[in-house]
Parts: sequence; C-alpha cells; structure tokens
Amino acid sequence: MSTTPNVATPHVPYRLEFSVEVPGTAEQVWRAIATAEGMSAWFLPTEMEEREGGSLHFTMGPQMGSDGRVTGWDPPRRLVYEEDWAALMGQDPDALSPLTSEFLVEARSGGTCVVRVTSSGFGTGAAWESEFWEDMGSSWRPFFDNLRLYLSHFPGQRATPLEVSAAHPGDAQALWTVLHDALGLGAEGTTVQVRGATGTVERVGRRQALVRLTAPVPGVLSAFTHELGEGEATAGVRAYLFSADAADYVQREEPAWRAWLQALPAPA
Repeated sequence: MSTTPNVATPHVPYRLEFSVEVPGTAEQVWRAIATAEGMSAWFLPTEMEEREGGSLHFTMGPQMGSDGRVTGWDPPRRLVYEEDWAALMGQDPDALSPLTSEFLVEARSGGTCVVRVTSSGFGTGAAWESEFWEDMGSSWRPFFDNLRLYLSHFPGQRATPLEVSAAHPGDAQALWTVLHDALGLGAEGTTVQVRGATGTVERVGRRQALVRLTAPVPGVLSAFTHELGEGEATAGVRAYLFSADAADYVQREEPAWRAWLQALPAPA
C-alpha cells in the first residue's frame, strides 16, 4: 500500500483482492451475499434494500455501524456497494473516496462457485488510512470461511446472532493466547467442548478461530481478539445459530458468555 505525505485530495490507492470457492449454485451464493438475511447469516447484521441504488447498513456493535449504498446489481453475478469509511473512522469524508466493494460470482462444474471480492478506495496517505486497510484485510478475509460453512451446512437458513466481547488490559496477541487456552481449542478438525457446546474446530488463525457447532444448537462460532489501543484489547465471540431453539439459547447464554469473557485471567 502506498504512503505519501498527507494532502487534501484523495489520490493514494488502497486495494484488497481475494477469492474463495464455496458450495452451491450461483443463485444460492447470490442469496447469501446479496440479501440482508443472507449476509446476516455469515457476516454482520445487515439491512439492505436489495436493488441498485438501495441503502445498506452493517451493524458492528452497540452504537457502531457502517452506512452504504448499492451501486451495482446484476443477479446472480455481480454486486457492488459503497461505504463511507471516513465517517466510520471519524474523519473528514470530503478528503476520501468511498470504500467500494465488488463481489463477482462465477459458477463452476461440480456444484461450486468462486466468489471474487475486491475492496478499494482512495485516501490521502495518512498513517491511519494504512492501518485501517491492514486491519480490514486481516478481519475481512476470515468472514469468507463463515460463508463457506454457511453454504456447506445451513444454506438458505436464517441465523440468530450471538455476539459479546470484553475489554482487557494488554495487547491482542497475549489476550488471544489466554482466550485460545481458556476455550480449549485443539488443531483443525478436532472435536472441542466450548462452554457446554460441542463442535469441530474449522480454522485456527492469527488471533481468530472458527468452530462449527453441532450441539445443543447447530451453528458457527468465531472467537477473536482485537487491539483497542492505549494498552487495551478486546476478546469476543460471534455466533450464527440455526435452530428453532436458537433465540432461547441466546437469551440464556449471552449473559453467561459475557461474564465468562470478563472473567478471563490477565495476559502474562
């Protein structure tokens, strides 16, 4: 990524580009990536007017979110939307271009599709911009493992979300070691007991792990840590649950998860 002295016009390019192969027809994949219900089942709670020119909102936490607009709509092949990343970061929106994300769906033989994702924008070269895109790259890609699991095991189903986090002193990497050990995560493919729930470890990455839950409620659970700055980090879990009993489970377990995260021992 380019870095230049801060200037008044957005001329410094930023770009993320990757692809993921997922099971399903182009129509099934389109419903997952281009509808509010679909995106809420693997990404963030989403509100979307499902048409070109429609409004878009991603909920990122209490009193946090990103507003956008659909600028490209060609079912089941191409979706484009723009977000105001300057406002998201509390910066001057006139100094930056929109953050543009494009999804291309390419059907393959054998019942799979390749989803190609590009996110791009122009900034002024400020240090916070590079940090934003580096953090976005590390946090954006893991969601597409969620998409793969959703289309593999729960296609077309509505998700009930569970999301909690707790701040702790220290850095995110040390906190991840604590969270990883407290959850008892093993290697990928192993069975794990996560606070009374049974699941399979699907991925263990840098400060993030993904577990496919099988009982008592089926779903996908992501555990993660993030830097907060000023000597603090947050530990969190985000789950997408697919069952008629999911709402009752969340009502019962969300406060317990919050208390458990708050009670994690201090990082060494």
